[in-house]
Amino acid sequence: MVKKLNLGCGINKIDGYINVDKFGDPDVQFDLETFPWPWGDSQISEIYLNHVLEHLGHQSEIFLSIVQEMYRICKPDALIVINVPHPRHDHFIIDPTHCRVITPETLIMFSKKMNRHWQKIGAANSQLALFLDVDFELRKQELTFDPVWQEKLEKGQITEDALMEISRLYNNVIMEYRMQWQVIKTPQHLE
Repeated sequence: MVKKLNLGCGINKIDGYINVDKFGDPDVQFDLETFPWPWGDSQISEIYLNHVLEHLGHQSEIFLSIVQEMYRICKPDALIVINVPHPRHDHFIIDPTHCRVITPETLIMFSKKMNRHWQKIGAANSQLALFLDVDFELRKQELTFDPVWQEKLEKGQITEDALMEISRLYNNVIMEYRMQWQVIKTPQHLE
């Protein structure tokens, strides 16, 4: 049986998923900052985190444990769908429960392939995948522009390249990241 999790679902339950939240009336009421999670090793084929991950792991140790738990419970090649507000958009800034910036670059830190590349070139990047013995590959990343800028883009008043340059200087240009992480597991992780 395929098991898919909608973690931090709030009131947004999804059919075909096990809807999980600390509050409200989910299928499973559970605090994602407590460990271990109530699913066995390599059982989950998909995790959906829609505007959730930025709320978790105020302490680095907790966040890293969340990453380890996602890795533990996921099957090989499982997908983790992560949607988060851009850290320089008001949607992130105004919410006092947002405690962690999540970017594509954050997720890449959990790739063993990238960690080994950084080792090879002598980069100072934290090699979190190797330290934690987890392995994820960023398979997809999309940006959602703020409606004001999206309208200018659609009208041809600005190019996407120009928007990316502007986003380095100003807030409220990029509204959201939409990303997919794929779980990479070798036979040793399945024992």
